[in-house]
Amino acid sequence: MITKSEEETRELARGLAKELKGGDVIALEGDLGAGKTTFVQGLALGLGVGVLPKSPTFVLMREYEGRLKLYHIDCYRLEDPKALLGLGLEDLFKDKNSVVAIEWADKVKELLPKNTIWVKIDSEGNNRNINIRGGDTVGSGAMLKMADNAKATKGPRDLSERVDEFLYRK
Repeated sequence: MITKSEEETRELARGLAKELKGGDVIALEGDLGAGKTTFVQGLALGLGVGVLPKSPTFVLMREYEGRLKLYHIDCYRLEDPKALLGLGLEDLFKDKNSVVAIEWADKVKELLPKNTIWVKIDSEGNNRNINIRGGDTVGSGAMLKMADNAKATKGPRDLSERVDEFLYRK
């Protein structure tokens, strides 16, 4: 899926967030400035968090309250992936009342559950090519609901149309 602005990226993530359930893990990949934090902001909006998350680069993890608790982890400065285990990462993955979003997740891939939802973001100018795969949530039914959610948001109409194109192309 291609988004053409930060707002569209947030709206796409907001649509996904409405389909998330407790225990879901979102692993974000992409270059510096690709839009990973913007995507997490959309997740937060969809989960009913009252503030836009900031990147936790220097504190490693931030926690936000919403429909489900959102744990936002940034592994950019992480040198040893096992350092995350000290945060109780395995317990967070099992918490049915929370969602975990991890930026630079490729650095800790071996620690993530098998049903992790992977979000790869490639940027070219203002455009973002967003590939969502894996997890129990991202089946075809959830993708259809995500498209409906994107249509129901205040976001640009053409984003919903592009989600439809992605879902129905042959």
